[in-house]
Amino acid sequence: MAMRGRHTKVLPSELNKVCPERGDDPATHPRKMSDFEVVPNLQQSSSSVSKSRRKAHFPTGSNEKENLISWIPENIRKKECTYFVESSQTSDSGRIVCKCGYLREQHLEDAAKPPIFLGKEWDPSRHIQEMPTDAFGDIHFTGLGQKMGKYVRVSSDTPPRVIYHLMTQHWGLDAPNLLISVTGGAKNFIMKPRLKNIFRQGLVKVAQTTGAWIITGGSHAGVMKQVGEAVRDFILSCSHKEGEIVTIGIATWGTVYNRESLICPMGGFPAEYILDEENQGSLSCLDSNHSHFILVDDGTHGRYGVEIPLRTRLEKFISEQTKVKGGVTIKIPIVCVVLEGGPGTLDTIYNAITNGTPCVIVEGSGRVADVIAQVASLPVPKITIALIQKKLSMFFHDTYELFTEGKLVEWTKKIQDIVRSRQLLTIFREGKYGQQDVDVAILQALFKASRNQDHFGRENWDHQLKLAVAWNRVDIARSEIFTDDHEWKPTDLHPVMAAALISNKPEFVKLFLEQGVRLKEFVTWDTLVYLYNNMEPSCLFHSKLQKVLLEEKEHTAGSKMTRIQLHHVSQVLRELLGCSTQPLYPKPKHTDRPRLSIPVPHIKLNVQGSSLRSLYKRSASRVTFTMDPVRDLLIWAVVQNRKELAEIIWAQSQDCMAAALACSKILKELAKEEEDTDTTDDMLTLAEQYEHKAIGVFTDCYRKDEERAQKLLTRVSEAWGKTTCLQLALEAKNMNFVSHGGVQAFLTKVWWGKMCVDNGLWRVIACMLFLPLLYTSLITFRYFLQLGHVCTKAGWEKLPWHLSGQLSPASTLVAHREKRLQPAGCLTRLRAFFTAPVVIFHMNILSYFTFLLLFAYVLMVDFQPLPSWREYLIYFWLFSLVCEEIRQLLYDPDGFGVVKMASLYFKDFWNKLDICAILVFMTGLTCRLIPSTLYPGRIILSLAFIIFCLRLMHIFTVSKTLGPKIIIVKRMMKDVFFFLFLLAVWVVSFGVAKQAILIHNEERVEWLFRGVVYHSYLTIFGQIPSYIDGVNFNIDQCSPNGTDPYKPKCPETNEDSKKPIFPEWLTVILLCLYLLFTNILLLNLLIAMFNYTFQQVQEHTDQIWKFQRHDLIEEYHGRPPAPPPFILLNHLQILVRRGLLRRPAMRNKQLKEKLEKNEEASLLSWEMYLKENYLQHQQCQEKQNTEQKIRDIAQRVDVLAELLDLDRVKRTGLVERRLVSLEDQVHQSAQALRWIMQALQGNGFGSGEDMPPLGSSKASEMKEVDLEGKPEDSQPPYHVLARNLLYPGSHTLRFPVPDEKVPWEVDFPLYDPPTYSADHKDMAVQDPFSLSLESLLKINYNTMDGLIDRQSFHGLYTVQDGLPLNPMGRTGLRGRGRLHCFGPNHALHPVVTRWRRNLDGSIIRKSLKKMLEVLVAQYPLSDVWALPGGSLEPGEMLPLKLKWILRREFWPQFQNLLKQGTEIHKGYLDDPRNTDNAWVETVAVSVHFDNQNDVEMKRLNSFLQGCDPELCIRWQVLDKRIPLHANHKELLHKVSTLLGAYY
Repeated sequence: MAMRGRHTKVLPSELNKVCPERGDDPATHPRKMSDFEVVPNLQQSSSSVSKSRRKAHFPTGSNEKENLISWIPENIRKKECTYFVESSQTSDSGRIVCKCGYLREQHLEDAAKPPIFLGKEWDPSRHIQEMPTDAFGDIHFTGLGQKMGKYVRVSSDTPPRVIYHLMTQHWGLDAPNLLISVTGGAKNFIMKPRLKNIFRQGLVKVAQTTGAWIITGGSHAGVMKQVGEAVRDFILSCSHKEGEIVTIGIATWGTVYNRESLICPMGGFPAEYILDEENQGSLSCLDSNHSHFILVDDGTHGRYGVEIPLRTRLEKFISEQTKVKGGVTIKIPIVCVVLEGGPGTLDTIYNAITNGTPCVIVEGSGRVADVIAQVASLPVPKITIALIQKKLSMFFHDTYELFTEGKLVEWTKKIQDIVRSRQLLTIFREGKYGQQDVDVAILQALFKASRNQDHFGRENWDHQLKLAVAWNRVDIARSEIFTDDHEWKPTDLHPVMAAALISNKPEFVKLFLEQGVRLKEFVTWDTLVYLYNNMEPSCLFHSKLQKVLLEEKEHTAGSKMTRIQLHHVSQVLRELLGCSTQPLYPKPKHTDRPRLSIPVPHIKLNVQGSSLRSLYKRSASRVTFTMDPVRDLLIWAVVQNRKELAEIIWAQSQDCMAAALACSKILKELAKEEEDTDTTDDMLTLAEQYEHKAIGVFTDCYRKDEERAQKLLTRVSEAWGKTTCLQLALEAKNMNFVSHGGVQAFLTKVWWGKMCVDNGLWRVIACMLFLPLLYTSLITFRYFLQLGHVCTKAGWEKLPWHLSGQLSPASTLVAHREKRLQPAGCLTRLRAFFTAPVVIFHMNILSYFTFLLLFAYVLMVDFQPLPSWREYLIYFWLFSLVCEEIRQLLYDPDGFGVVKMASLYFKDFWNKLDICAILVFMTGLTCRLIPSTLYPGRIILSLAFIIFCLRLMHIFTVSKTLGPKIIIVKRMMKDVFFFLFLLAVWVVSFGVAKQAILIHNEERVEWLFRGVVYHSYLTIFGQIPSYIDGVNFNIDQCSPNGTDPYKPKCPETNEDSKKPIFPEWLTVILLCLYLLFTNILLLNLLIAMFNYTFQQVQEHTDQIWKFQRHDLIEEYHGRPPAPPPFILLNHLQILVRRGLLRRPAMRNKQLKEKLEKNEEASLLSWEMYLKENYLQHQQCQEKQNTEQKIRDIAQRVDVLAELLDLDRVKRTGLVERRLVSLEDQVHQSAQALRWIMQALQGNGFGSGEDMPPLGSSKASEMKEVDLEGKPEDSQPPYHVLARNLLYPGSHTLRFPVPDEKVPWEVDFPLYDPPTYSADHKDMAVQDPFSLSLESLLKINYNTMDGLIDRQSFHGLYTVQDGLPLNPMGRTGLRGRGRLHCFGPNHALHPVVTRWRRNLDGSIIRKSLKKMLEVLVAQYPLSDVWALPGGSLEPGEMLPLKLKWILRREFWPQFQNLLKQGTEIHKGYLDDPRNTDNAWVETVAVSVHFDNQNDVEMKRLNSFLQGCDPELCIRWQVLDKRIPLHANHKELLHKVSTLLGAYY
């Protein structure tokens, strides 16, 4: 059997190990000592190159240069000729060259003086040696702008892993998700413009979307030039850095023109390269549009194709590597794309197909590509030598004469083998349905090859899906993977779901959700931990988590950084959401993991409607917490600012309004700390979008049911830290949401308490002043109205803050028609009135005004040395105010703690003002009680009175008119604060200059301050000093020596006339400049600042007032009913209840309410239903948008134009085919007429063999080619595996034998196969490997030859020249190959099967047929699984391979099982080892265990063993995709047919 070498996955850490590549056959690629000397130095690179540097940035940095200069010469070699031998050929200039192609002066000095021992004949293996490379670094194409690339000159024997290490570690390339090997014509060729554009766009698209590497020949000609121009056009049209495409050119060093400019022993950084096509001659220039070049050197000059072996090995090595991306490991796939091409291209396609690489042939590009495309749809038997000859004459016009008969045979054989592997062959036809783009054709080719590849179970589908996710091609996943051919279980999609989340691929997340992935099952504790540990390192949230980990490490004094856990995430989230929320994830105690529970009902939407998941699950043994999978994924996406992903997840959420508000809060907090301005803008924009989502959902809810919508505002959300929607909106400062009409209506209802909101304010005040009015119909209550009475619209409009906008008062109030109850008594009415926040507020206003009036009276009229009773009343009043502030400070219904409540308390500006006023009052009181400081005490109390008066402004915030003005005043105070800095500069500068010019040595500090600051400040307002200009100077108004404490010091004067001597002109100029800048410039600047602030606030006055109105309502909603000083009674009650009775503080249910489980579930399902309506409405609005309509129309026009263009192409092709058919018919008619004429001339009808064919061969051929479907070839009549060109386990190539030349009866004069017979030194019995007649005559054929059975199951076989002939025909190889004997080599293949069963013992069925399991084994040094059998040794009853897996004591029993079994095949076996003179014949026996309790089967299982640790044995489900040898699969097919089982 053909056994490929087992591939070993090479990990980065294994690059440092000294070991040969297991993927390369040592016999095929001989090792040199230099290969092993290279590998150890790889260790230097891994330590010196940073893993974080993954992308190639040009030019190379200094560190990269040092690494390359030190690493490349030690690890990468070149080749030089060391022996000059004159060649019969000359150079292009007519000079003498060496056998290697180089001139004498291009050799080393010692090469011209060869030692005697080198011999006279030039031998590349002896006379070309390796030495450190001298060409590497950056390449700059002179005259072509900033085009830079990387290049290196390598030996043709360089191990592929070294080159791959160079590319990924030193060149900084990311490992590819796909490898595209483009091959074809090396000379310039003509393509149709449309096909050229389609190819370029498709190739670049697939490379850019999948993150692929494109590998070409690297020269500036042919297909390489086409690829380079495609990349160039893409880069020119792409404005961002992400558009870089890795294009690697692998060329022959000896054929590169101007390569001397690349030689630089210390590296070229950069090397200047000139692209000169005019003078290149027979050489080639490098293509300037490639990004990397690997120049393969074998020591020769001018010889093309040197790079092909190394390119093949490198591509194979890369395709064997695995890449981990987004948590999913994929094996890097490879695809070969073919354009045009000649004989070398055909060899490349053949090798690719042989190695299992899918190929995409671009039809219409010419030559080889068109030949293969023309015959690809035909059955293999119809691909004859004559047909290939005709196609070659059609597509190879100029070089057809060079095709010999032997070449035609070879081409026919290779094309037959290529077409036979249809699953690996994809023909891209312009205009073919479903293949309008090359990128789709390339990806479909990969999926088709993967789908048809042998595999176990569903691993093939998993591989395809992983590839689609890695490539980010959801369109391919929908069309190729999620089809009816395979049924996906939701759990099968969990790994790729995680990969799509980590890689930020929202379209795939949406697709997986559509395919049935349940977030409840997907999101687990471990999944969340995994997602947070795989966040983007550049993410701000990730850096905050790292800080938390560092702090934890410092506190625990641990030596190792712990991984991110959910309690770390909870700590950061609480900082972002605010401390009003509880931790979302608890910190686990010890090693116990917190138990997940779902206290919030999770709703899953489907097409028909909504259904509730199971509700609350509690555990008494462990800490329970809310585990909402949608919430957890939404937070994970939002903190990384992933907009599309977060929107998809939010659409799945059940507590959608709270989720949107929480996301808005998180994004706003992150935006404050984000340093990147673009990211900050994106976060703020996204936060605003989530606020609008919350508003949209709440609007729909409020329109449907106001009461339930308001419950959503105050419902305690367990999923979001036991907070409410309203609290989240306030924390996030979502003014648009809080100013919503529904929220304001709710706040108004809270403000009025149990009273109806249409009660006039004058009625409330009247009842406060005259209490008996309360028991009349003047005041109406919401919960105590008589039946049928409602609050009226007129009453609503009388309110000073009635709402406008989204909701009308009628809709707000009339909707509450319900049955009301008559009041139970006077006490209930009294309690409802005095506990209303509006009443409490106005009573406190009345109390505060009374306090201020009494305070003013005491200060101005009744301030005695001993306090009067009025002053004692003030002290008592103030004591009640202090008690109330203490109550506010300690009021903690949510259990935040004293520290948190204190921080929240001091955040409020008015609380700070209260504390300041109280402290100043207490200071003044202390001074007032001391007789010696009575007057200072009165002064301080007067200042306290000012502060208490400023506190009145807080009262006016409730007014819609005055409230915004107070906000404007606060904003303007900030403007004044910054303005004073500018003003102080001018005031101080002018004051100091004026003081220094006018007055000499003023030592009194108070007068210095007056002269510098006070007088300068008054000057702004027009109080100009009289002495500044000397005209109005009066010496009586000042003190000459500065001794009078009540007069300023006089300016310097003349001693005689007592006139000022200072320069009056200078002081006047300074004064004018000072007034100009301060009065005109700075004051107008201040006015402009005030105007800007006013306009800015005025635009949002309504929103700001409505937002801040909540604070006042909440304050008085929780305030005791009695006003100061009577409030002390309420404080005493609270002290008794909390201090003595130990009852905790309770929040009123109006602002925060915990609903019952059933009610909450119903409310959330209702909210989710309306959210779906909102999303559908948004989609409709987007479709109705004018810009969207224009985009849709443009897209449809493009599609229509594309379809018309394709239709034109199809019609053109149809016309061409008809013309070809017509020409063929005319040609046939001419031949028929010629024959008739010849027959008439000869007086006869002629011989039958001269009669021309009557049908149109070309027309029929065109019909066959035009078939869209791929005809399934029937069972091939001849052996196929036995004619593979490369004989397994050797370098021997078979003689090509097309299908039509296989039978011995068919004449084949050209047939001249090579001879090969392996020498098995480990075998005791084997025929001689030499074909001498003397040794062959000793063999007795067609009989028992000693212990060797040379009888065939097919009867007597022919013996010619002492050698038997294969009864099935030619194989292309003489001798016995790797087989032991000439003639038949007998084998035994037992097929051991049993029924596949469920856990309950029932047989599993598929397509109504029972499923089988078969016993298979994987032997050492083999990738393929096989049946437990093989060749029979002479005299043995069981094969050696079967004995390896069975214990010796079971051999006799197994022989009995074989005797009882059913023979399913007896005869020739199509084996790759077969030759013309030796072949394999086998007996296949079916051993089936029908009963699962079969004793023999149990004994067989117990006696299975592995004599080799690498030997694997398993029961495998029998399927046509099971990865077995092809001939073994035929045996399994017969067994399944025999037993009537599924196959």
